[in-house]
Amino acid sequence: SLKMASDSPESLMTLCTDYCLRNLEGTLCYLLDNETLRLHPDIFLPSEICDKLVNEYVELVKTDSIFEPHESFFTLFSDPRSTRLARIHLREHIVQDQDLEAIRKQDLIELYLTNCEKLTAKSLQTLVSFSHTLISLSLFGCCNIFYEEENPGGCEDDCLVNPTRQVLVKDFTFEGFSRLRILNLGRLIEGVNVETLLRPLASLAALDLSGIQLNDVGFLIQWKDSLVSLVLYNMDLSEEHIQVIAQLCKLRHLDISRDHLSSYYKFKLTRRVLNLFVENLVNLTSLDISGHTMLENCTIPSMEEKMGQTSIEPAKSSIAPFRGLKRPLQFLGLFETSLCRLTHIPAYKVSGDKNEEQVLNAIEAYTEHRPEITSRAINLLFDIARIERCSQLLRALQLVITALKCHKDDKNIQVTGSAALFYLTNSEYRMEQSVKLRRQVIQVVLNGMESYQEVTVQRNCCLTLCNFSIPEELEFQYRRVNELLLNILNQSRQDESIQRIAVHLCNALVCQVDNDHKEAVGKMGFVMTMLKLIQKKLADKTCDQVMEFSWSALWNITDETPDNCEMFLNYSGMKLFLECLKEFPEKQELHRNMLGLLGNVAEVKELRPQLMTSQFISVFSNLLESKADGIEVSYNACGVLSHIMFDGPEAWRIYEPHREEVVKRMWAAIQSWDINSRRNINYRSFEPILRLLPQGISPVSQHWATWALYNLVSVYPDKYCPLLIKEGGIPLLKDMIKMASARQETKEMAR
Repeated sequence: SLKMASDSPESLMTLCTDYCLRNLEGTLCYLLDNETLRLHPDIFLPSEICDKLVNEYVELVKTDSIFEPHESFFTLFSDPRSTRLARIHLREHIVQDQDLEAIRKQDLIELYLTNCEKLTAKSLQTLVSFSHTLISLSLFGCCNIFYEEENPGGCEDDCLVNPTRQVLVKDFTFEGFSRLRILNLGRLIEGVNVETLLRPLASLAALDLSGIQLNDVGFLIQWKDSLVSLVLYNMDLSEEHIQVIAQLCKLRHLDISRDHLSSYYKFKLTRRVLNLFVENLVNLTSLDISGHTMLENCTIPSMEEKMGQTSIEPAKSSIAPFRGLKRPLQFLGLFETSLCRLTHIPAYKVSGDKNEEQVLNAIEAYTEHRPEITSRAINLLFDIARIERCSQLLRALQLVITALKCHKDDKNIQVTGSAALFYLTNSEYRMEQSVKLRRQVIQVVLNGMESYQEVTVQRNCCLTLCNFSIPEELEFQYRRVNELLLNILNQSRQDESIQRIAVHLCNALVCQVDNDHKEAVGKMGFVMTMLKLIQKKLADKTCDQVMEFSWSALWNITDETPDNCEMFLNYSGMKLFLECLKEFPEKQELHRNMLGLLGNVAEVKELRPQLMTSQFISVFSNLLESKADGIEVSYNACGVLSHIMFDGPEAWRIYEPHREEVVKRMWAAIQSWDINSRRNINYRSFEPILRLLPQGISPVSQHWATWALYNLVSVYPDKYCPLLIKEGGIPLLKDMIKMASARQETKEMAR
């Protein structure tokens, strides 16, 4: 089912919602006074659509860096006569007091506010306007919502001296919230009296008090006939707590887990406590005791433990107290406890660190509210993916993507998650992944690169991108990827390995793409960035992969793109070319890349006069004799000169060397090449070569062009014969055979 889910296209509802949110002005809204969004007066939307618009908006602001938030977005939902809201999930800094205030007339049933640190006590007052309809409320991690600003002194100057003080609100309670059944107060600020706050609630069904320290929980007994779910994550328990919990006989879900790294806990779990739960909480289907230390041995003798087929039957349980269960639990949380390694665990789903299934269950269960646990679980998954083979690949990928999206600003999750992605997207898993899933991976990787300048995250993200087919798979985010990579390469202090991977990616991204892509990337400063890298390497006198890739990237980005060729010349590219030749006379790859690039520059008629200096022409002529990289360096040098010769004798504005002398050296070079040479070059178009055929001004240029075509179509017929035909080469060759000025050997070759 996962495979199908990840493969199927987005629903029409999702596509429309996404489109409307990205084009609010063109669809649902108009701009009032050029700044405030207003809903068109003839629009009426039901809650199914409005909820989705709000929830997707929050998701987009959080995970899509290109998406622009609107200050007045929530005001679109201020009038329940045209827009209805029922169930909304808001998170982090995206939502402020005035946003909740804007929707206060709505009859909300479900309101989840997660880590909304900008909300203050003003929003507590707004909550009261939802009190008659609200069934489910979460204030998880809203650490300032019980604070109001107290303004000491009335006068203006005084206020500057004494900025507003934050004062804890003591008198708020859930009085009047008559329908509220589900409440999450996780990570509530110290000093709020939980008992007073909750007392007015008649019948609570689910309560989450994660991360709150309460020494007395006796008040919970008032809901013993209604409470079915209780979460006390990271609460330091005592015997009193246990006695109260044991009286909540309707509980189906109990979570007393803890983060064993967070602080010192006096409490230790015992056989007696587990027995008490099993005996008294007869409806229990889900129990989480992750992170707890067992004070005594709760397991059955090891001989018995190892026997028989693995079973989830309570009667065979390796954990003795659980033999009293009537039926297996749906979920049992044992992450970072010794119990998860036992053989017979009476639960359908177990979170733990024993194997892939347990680790994935842990990531799934804890991602939303417990990033500190999730990052350790993802670290375990990273080891599994690196050392063994993942058997639940799609589930693993989706869970890691969700965690990275959910905790964009959590360094630990970004580091472990990006590392896990590298192993989960490598080639051995390639076949199992849909286009949609691979695009989601690319999106979260780019998010990570954007939010984190941290070396490990940047390196992991760049390495993960190397697992994709470039440029094809990155085409849909082309601008953004290039901007991010150039950003990395423009940083003054650089990590060598990241620099190498980033230059490699830049090179791959501009290889075999359309000219408009190359022009766009050129405008982003690509040429300048590569030249700066080359300059740095020259200063260090090192010719490494970064140096070679940078020249290769320049060769690719200037291919049939005159603007980029011009930039190369304007930013002293020729000076660097000469310095590199002089500093690294033996580096064949480097010479090939540099001359390939100059071949591109020479194809641009307007730029050729800049190559017409004694120094440059002498260098190109001398390179005709080069044996570097087979024939490539000599071939490219001859190509540059062929375009220059094509401009005729009147364009030859130098005394030394003589034009005839250079022509003679060109003939000699071409005649020395083996016509069956295999090539280190890739042509997307023959146009620059074909334009040298129908002319009599430079027979040697004509001969170079004919030789090039002959070599390519005879060594790689499948690739280049169709290209030659498609671009109209055949009639050009036929016409040339009839030309009087063409040399006999050129005609032979053409024939």
